[in-house]
Amino acid sequence: MDSATGASAAEIAFDSPFFRIYKDGRVDRFQGTDTVPPSLDPQTGVESKDVRLSSDPDLSVRLFLPRSSVDPARKLPLLVYVHGGAFCIESPSSPIYTRHLNAVASAAGVLAVGVHYRWAPEHVLPAAYEDAWAAVRWVAAHALGERGAEAEPWLRDRADFDRVFLAGDSAGANIAQHVAVRAGVEGLPGLRIVGVALVHPFFRNGEPVKLMELIFPSSSGATDPRMNPAYDPNLGRIAGQRAVVFVAEKDHLRERGRSYYEALKKSGWEGAVEIVETEGEGHVFHLLEPGCDKAAELVKKFASFLNQEDSGARQCL
Repeated sequence: MDSATGASAAEIAFDSPFFRIYKDGRVDRFQGTDTVPPSLDPQTGVESKDVRLSSDPDLSVRLFLPRSSVDPARKLPLLVYVHGGAFCIESPSSPIYTRHLNAVASAAGVLAVGVHYRWAPEHVLPAAYEDAWAAVRWVAAHALGERGAEAEPWLRDRADFDRVFLAGDSAGANIAQHVAVRAGVEGLPGLRIVGVALVHPFFRNGEPVKLMELIFPSSSGATDPRMNPAYDPNLGRIAGQRAVVFVAEKDHLRERGRSYYEALKKSGWEGAVEIVETEGEGHVFHLLEPGCDKAAELVKKFASFLNQEDSGARQCL
């Protein structure tokens, strides 16, 4: 490679807090790429394993199974969780998400499925939406007995497919919300989705953001229902009977979460929605400072939502 070619390859085409794109197409990520292997977590008694669903596209999940259940044969509620990270970093294998899903699975006594979707900018949206939908359909195939000899034993033997929850944080909350609406519109045979939990959800307010234009070039912008569900005519058909939106007082996305809560209440949806706000904290503080008291309280409230009886659901105004 001559010096001119080398200099051209090193030229930066786009820079962001998460990644840098060079003119030769290379992408360097600055964070969110560390992983930890699946294991039996000694603190929570939750065991994890990785399962590859597809090689084309590259799609996998990490499962989290509490081993401390009094009755090891008891079916457990199923939580499908979509990680955050601006659609371009992190995974269920990241230290922060493995730790978080260990904690949630233990506190709530649920079998959790962490979805690892393809990252932007190499795979622009709607790739992540399609990956999450494919993962949920993979779960549903177990409920219908369609996997046969390829069935994942933890899902086949331990999952209660009549008590399924969709959840996520930040960009993952955006994706989980989209999957919940799609499930309500298209149906998802085999699964009974009970509720949806969105933690510090990311929804665009319509401001011009170069990063989002790169990640989602086909988006229609401020009124795209995937970025701003208030414009989604199908919002009132979202799957589930109850929903919770977690927001944080110092989070720059706080008002977006509140706006979503109000839009869902006005959508004609017949379910019950509540909003939970943490004072004095910022965006995804519970992932960044998992040992603090307020992080423990958030996990406790999340677990309470997952364990709440359907008849006890209420709407908080």
